[in-house]
Amino acid sequence: MSDEINPMHEEFTRFLLDQGALKFGSFTLKSGRQSPYFINAGSFNDGASIQTLGEYYASTIVSAQKKGVLPDDIDTIFGPAYKGIPLAVSTAMALDDQHGMEVGYTFDRKEKKDHGDGGMFVGTQLTDGMKVLMVDDVMTAGTAVREVVPKLKAAADVEIVGLVLSVDRMEKTKDSDKSAVQAVEDEFGFPVLAIATVREIFAAASTFRNASGEALLSDDVKAAADAYLEKYGA
Repeated sequence: MSDEINPMHEEFTRFLLDQGALKFGSFTLKSGRQSPYFINAGSFNDGASIQTLGEYYASTIVSAQKKGVLPDDIDTIFGPAYKGIPLAVSTAMALDDQHGMEVGYTFDRKEKKDHGDGGMFVGTQLTDGMKVLMVDDVMTAGTAVREVVPKLKAAADVEIVGLVLSVDRMEKTKDSDKSAVQAVEDEFGFPVLAIATVREIFAAASTFRNASGEALLSDDVKAAADAYLEKYGA
C-alpha cells in the first residue's frame, strides 16, 4: 500500500499531525454525526503553519490547472469569513511566491460596512467577468457554499471556477448517497477539489510509526474509521 501513496498526501498528512490539526477520538460534528477523527483548521495559528498550508493549496491549484480542471487565468482567491480569510491570503501569496502567478484575494464581511470603503467584500473587489476560485477548510454538508455563491453573484457577474478544500471527508449528505462534494458539483457546475481525501490521509497515516517504532494508528482507530466510512462514506 505504501508504494501507491502519493508523496504529497503523505507530506500533507504528516503536516496535519505535526500541527495537531488531525485528531483521533470521538467528536460530534456540526451534522450531529459522531466521528472518530476531526480536522481542525484552527490549528494553523501561526505564520509558518498558515504559510505551509497556503503552499499546499497553491500546489493543488497549479496541478489542477495543468490537468485543465481549473483555468490558468484566475483573478482572485475567495475565502469565506472567518476561517477562509487566512486560507485565501496565504494561497494567493504562495501562488505568487512559488508559482509566479499574480492573483488577488477577497473575503466577505459578516455585516455590511457603511463607512470608509464600505461594501460586503474586502481585498480585490469583484467586477463583471472575473474568474473567482473559492477556498475553504473542510466541507461536511456544503451549507457555507450555498450561502456564499449568491453573495458573490449579487456583487458582480463573476464566474466561480471551482472550490479547493484542505480535506474531502467523502461523506454522504443526509438526504442522498452523494457526497457533499458531488452534491455541490452537481448543483453549481464547478469542480470541488481537495488537497487530500480522508481515505488518502488514513492510507498515509497507517504507514507512520512513532519514535518507538509502533504504528501511529491503533487497530481500534482504524476499525472505528472504517466503520464510520462504511456507514457515512460516499
